[in-house]
Amino acid sequence: MPRRIIERPRGIEYLSILDEKGRVDKKLEPDIPEETLKAIHRLMVFARLFDERTLQLQRQGRIGTFAPIKGQEAAQVASVLRLREQDWFVPSFRETAAQIHRGLTPQDVWLFYAGYREGVRVPEHDLPLCVPVGSQCQHAVGIAYASKLKKRDEVTMVFHGDGATSEGDFHEAMNFAGVFHLPVVFVCQNNQWAISLPRERQTASKTIAQKAIAYGFGGIQVDGNDPLAVWVAAGEAVERARSESEPTLIECVTYRLAVHTTADDPKRYRSDEEVKEWEKKDPIPRFEKYLKAKGVMSDKDFAAVREEIREELKTAWKETEQVIRELEATRPDVIFDAIHAETPPELAEQRAYFLRRLEREGGRHA
Repeated sequence: MPRRIIERPRGIEYLSILDEKGRVDKKLEPDIPEETLKAIHRLMVFARLFDERTLQLQRQGRIGTFAPIKGQEAAQVASVLRLREQDWFVPSFRETAAQIHRGLTPQDVWLFYAGYREGVRVPEHDLPLCVPVGSQCQHAVGIAYASKLKKRDEVTMVFHGDGATSEGDFHEAMNFAGVFHLPVVFVCQNNQWAISLPRERQTASKTIAQKAIAYGFGGIQVDGNDPLAVWVAAGEAVERARSESEPTLIECVTYRLAVHTTADDPKRYRSDEEVKEWEKKDPIPRFEKYLKAKGVMSDKDFAAVREEIREELKTAWKETEQVIRELEATRPDVIFDAIHAETPPELAEQRAYFLRRLEREGGRHA
């Protein structure tokens, strides 16, 4: 079988299995069960429709700023699906699809962006989203180091963008992972833009993946809009981390089709022609062509999946609105929750002071 990931690279390999027209390289095509193929498709479509609904809510003033993932679904979905439940998931701020797979509900995400649940409650082996660029990489290697010391069967997967590779945190984390041979997988979603700064202004390296070489471990560049390529690369990287306690850097070459965040106007720094070229590489239509050719799903099936998800999201928003109404009817001292496992005395004093002040101010305005 052709090699896909090199264990001790002297160069960087590029992996692409499914091209933008839905044609597959049979020599490299992975043997993925039909149910798993359907799960990959559904989660990618769910992420896309969730993105669209969330953008509508933001434009209506019902939630605050958020970061869409349109165009990057394959890079997230096909990689996070390779983790086991006991593995650790460390996101940046654009991993909505991965977060939902790991257990967050649309309601959880919407409540956060609406300004509630400041504690950002997440599943046990997940970290909350991280806005400071690149800092989550150090959190990830810390977790991986603890897993190795405790001899636990755990792999840590951390997501970041191309912009994070310009941060010291990223390089310190990579160095630490290499020196201590940690079971961690770095997934770089190279979406070509760090807000308004293009990838060529981020680094002079021909690839981002080659940065792994300097730190003594493997790196690979994959077509990040190809779910099959990401599935293979992530699977081998996770297995290497689990069985050999060796890190890997996966560079997923993809594109942010939408805004950086809802506070951004990409028309100020990139052309419509560039976006249109990348739209031809959209991972969802590409994967649907593949599924149709294999006889796994039909156009009717695709339509049914979309309708089911739209109804699910409609119900989820109604439930979210009800929760918001209930939260608004209570005192806002929930900001003190989920900070410490055991509340320290000074925090308890602050909470009491906060409530007394609210009561005094409420009395003056009564």
